[in-house]
Amino acid sequence: MKVGLVLPHLGTEATQDSIVKMALGAETEGFDSLWVSERLLWPVNPQTPYPATADGSLPTFYQRVFDPLQTLTFVAGKTEKIALGTSVIDMLFHNPVILAKRFATLDRLSEGRSICGLGIGWSKDEYQASNVPFKDRGRRADEFVQVLKKTWEDDIVEFHGQFYSIPSSKIGPKPVQKPSIPIYLGGYVPNVFARIARYADGWLASLAGPIDFLENSIKSLNEQALTINRNPKEFKNNVLTFPQLVTSSSPSSDNSNTNQPRFPLTGTIDQIGQDIKAIKDLRFEQIIFAFMGLELDKVIETAKELSRFAR
Repeated sequence: MKVGLVLPHLGTEATQDSIVKMALGAETEGFDSLWVSERLLWPVNPQTPYPATADGSLPTFYQRVFDPLQTLTFVAGKTEKIALGTSVIDMLFHNPVILAKRFATLDRLSEGRSICGLGIGWSKDEYQASNVPFKDRGRRADEFVQVLKKTWEDDIVEFHGQFYSIPSSKIGPKPVQKPSIPIYLGGYVPNVFARIARYADGWLASLAGPIDFLENSIKSLNEQALTINRNPKEFKNNVLTFPQLVTSSSPSSDNSNTNQPRFPLTGTIDQIGQDIKAIKDLRFEQIIFAFMGLELDKVIETAKELSRFAR
């Protein structure tokens, strides 16, 4: 299983020096990929709760977020071989032809190292700021991914849908990767799995619950593939994780005296390692580590310790 790292592109630790330091360190140590996410704004009075916290509040590090593709293009000029991915860009906040050109440019400048991870977002505030209707976002996303692929693959690009329309045109540059840049979609609902089965190269999961949930989701994705006669073995699924390391002496690393189960990817190195092995057994192509709150100097060191369970 490949191992990727999330770059320090969020919050106060997001600086030119920290991004370069991690990118060069990750490539030197043999990690497979570097990843960035996207957040347009941090609403003071959000219309929709943040799904990853108990109280729905958005973490304050989202108040300062570097642009994902500009960050990766900068990193492409500092590195030579490590892959560069988005986890994720909320596609509907963008024009598909413009986003396709930005990804293709990154792929050209990096000599074929880009990975396109996409989602459809959840924040009504970000939809409002993007001047995009919150309604019909699933059907809009279906068209969006088709436009990306046509822009990258077709010599003459033409598309006429309900939401997007492209007159017969030449659009370049084309990516180095053929037939196109790999596309991975985030999300857990059946419609997302249907979209992946029809248009994408795999699933970009985010570990936010028990590992069994990942297993059941993969089964649902595979079932969707079989309904359209696509081989599930074609998928190269990735999973974003948020390891929380504690020492073996810490009470939080031992749940033997509590009724609370240990959350996956939390605990000692060995406990987290067992979770990584379980994810590997599900045949994920790649695991991505996002170390939130860990000092930059310790990220590479900790990731190296954990990566031995993935190889």
